[in-house]
Amino acid sequence: MFEVAREKIRTRHLAFRTEQAYLHWIRRYVKFHGRKHPRNMGSAEVEAFLTHLAVEAKVAASTQNQALQALLFLYRQVLDVDLPWLENVTRASRPKRLPVVLSNAEVRSVLAQLDGTCWLMANLLYGSGLRLMEAHRLRVKDLLLDRGEVIVRDAKGGRDRVTVLPAAIIAPIREHLAKLFD
Repeated sequence: MFEVAREKIRTRHLAFRTEQAYLHWIRRYVKFHGRKHPRNMGSAEVEAFLTHLAVEAKVAASTQNQALQALLFLYRQVLDVDLPWLENVTRASRPKRLPVVLSNAEVRSVLAQLDGTCWLMANLLYGSGLRLMEAHRLRVKDLLLDRGEVIVRDAKGGRDRVTVLPAAIIAPIREHLAKLFD
């Protein structure tokens, strides 16, 4: 079943992280119900699992939603079973919080604690607005130092995009690349 799920995920060109997350939630669901095959379970078992996540495991609402999407994918795409709408699920509550934004002084303080490659990566993340995986996947040819741009290939949504390269880190990037290629 897991190989079929993996194949269905890959034929739909979902992200590798999505594949990992979906397979994780499918495993947890099967394990939660004593290793019964999902074909022998239905919406009551899905509701019980999702309610357990919210009430006993105290997961965040987004985590519960991710588990729900993984199970819907399992039943609809892999097992070809249409579950009736899940109405008896206790939903995890979303916290009412404002986003935390660091002041310029706080950002400088955090960056001052770093050095070397970590400092360079953190500055790139902060200054270019890159996601962590986007920064890890960067290649030298994606850094347009003369134009002050970064090409982010296969970004979220599978599209390429161009973002700014902060002028303050162009010289440190050149030094870093010189060390790597000397």
